[in-house]
Order: sequence, then C-alpha cells, then structure tokens
Amino acid sequence: MRVVVMGVSGCGKSTLGADLAQLLGGRFIEGDALHPEANRAKMAAGIPLTDEDRWPWLDRVAGVLASEEPPVIAACSALKRAYRDRLRAGAGPLTFLWMDGSYELIVGRMALRKGHYMPTSLLQSQFEALEPPGPGEAVRLDISEGREALLAEALRQLGQ
Repeated sequence: MRVVVMGVSGCGKSTLGADLAQLLGGRFIEGDALHPEANRAKMAAGIPLTDEDRWPWLDRVAGVLASEEPPVIAACSALKRAYRDRLRAGAGPLTFLWMDGSYELIVGRMALRKGHYMPTSLLQSQFEALEPPGPGEAVRLDISEGREALLAEALRQLGQ
C-alpha cells in the first residue's frame, strides 16, 4: 500500500499521514522535507512555485515512495493532475486521499501554526492551482470533520 495524502497547504496532510503510518505500521514521508532549499526559500519569500520548480521535487517524492517497503504514506500537495500522474509514473500504483476544505477554514488553521515556511499569503495561489481529482482518482476527505473522524474514514477507504 502506497498512499499520498494530498491537498493545499494547511489542510492537515502531515497530521493525517503520520497518524495513518503509525496505525498501519508503515513509514511516513513528509513531502515538504524533500523540497530543494531553493523552493523553500521561494515560498518563504511569498513567491508561488512554478511547474518547473515542482518537477524535481515530485520526482524525489516518487522516488522515496517507490524505494520504501509498503505501507508507506506521503504528504504531498499533488495539486494538479499532471503532478499526480508524475507521482504514479515514478512510484507505481498509488492511492490518493484528497484533504478537501474551504479557504476560510484552512487559512484559519495556517494562521495558528508556527515555524512553517509557507506563508498564508500563498494559500490563494494553491487553491488556484488545485485541479480537484476526478471520479475514481482520489478519495475525498472533508477536513471539517475532526481528526479522529478523518482518520477513521481514511482507514475505512483504505480497507483497514
């Protein structure tokens, strides 16, 4: 089982991914940690990433996913279909869990977190770049549900 928890910044990808990995006895991969320093600096400066910025990062995420013994869970925005296709091409079959929520809910969460390089000013650009997964491409999870409910639904959708 190889799973990518996807969605815009601040939606809870890392929290859900880490919880899933712990419960499934697998490895959690923090996609943000695989960004090149240039990408992190660009985002910290309030500059949205381009596709060209993201390709090497997506290849790194896919490579780590492919190299790990399942179960492996990765947090990765995977905002566009082309990004999800690139991850699949590099890692093989993947299950995507899409953390979906409103701008208002997510910007409020981002305002509370400390020490993250992604400023709230870039959230709108993430929503603009997001290509919601089509039917059968990802499991949609409503992030307005609590942490325990999200985890239970994710496990149910993964057949656990």
